[in-house]
Amino acid sequence: MPRRPRLILPGVPLHIIQRGNNRQPCFHADGDYRFYLEWLREYSLMSGCAIHAYVLMTNHVHLLLTPQEATGAAMLMKRLGQRYVQYVNRVYHRSGTLWEGKFRSCLTQEDHYLLACQRYIELNPVRAGMVRSPEEYRWSSFRANGWGEPDPLLSPHPVYEALASDPTRRQHNYLCELFRHELGPGLIDHIRKATNGNFSLGTSQFTEELTNTLGRRTAPGQPGRPKKI
Repeated sequence: MPRRPRLILPGVPLHIIQRGNNRQPCFHADGDYRFYLEWLREYSLMSGCAIHAYVLMTNHVHLLLTPQEATGAAMLMKRLGQRYVQYVNRVYHRSGTLWEGKFRSCLTQEDHYLLACQRYIELNPVRAGMVRSPEEYRWSSFRANGWGEPDPLLSPHPVYEALASDPTRRQHNYLCELFRHELGPGLIDHIRKATNGNFSLGTSQFTEELTNTLGRRTAPGQPGRPKKI
């Protein structure tokens, strides 16, 4: 079955996931993570994409970003993917594909779902059993969003900034309110299905508005054959 075309709108946050081919490792050493993040920053500036959150797992990557232009995210991922594959092939004396085809994504509603998606991304290493708490994992945006560590890659989203006017208080609210409880399995499943299916992540009203704007379905259809009228 062919993959659904991506839903992308300028100014609307986008959750992106890109996996290694056959879920094989993409990162092997600290230098690999650093190289990827360095060029992620470079190409995000070139393509007009504001990065709000990220996590680099061993065999896949999560990004939360807002593109200024409709083509910005695709441009970013194409340039970054090519640059990183060239690096890996050179360093590890290999050839062939590294990524599992094109990236998957979902448009994310700001008011209700953006911080949940950001939280989902930064808690990924915890859910995978790699660390006990998100600050223990080096290759994510958590230390910047939760602790205030400088990270030139990030552009905080206005929804995150609205947690408090004072940065210290904002980080406190982010830690206390958003990481007090684990994400529920229903919400995790919703985020995964929306991203893997290239659908929207938000309320029914948000989905309806996107459908009217884009002129195409932005949520999973009902199973079974259509009823005859």
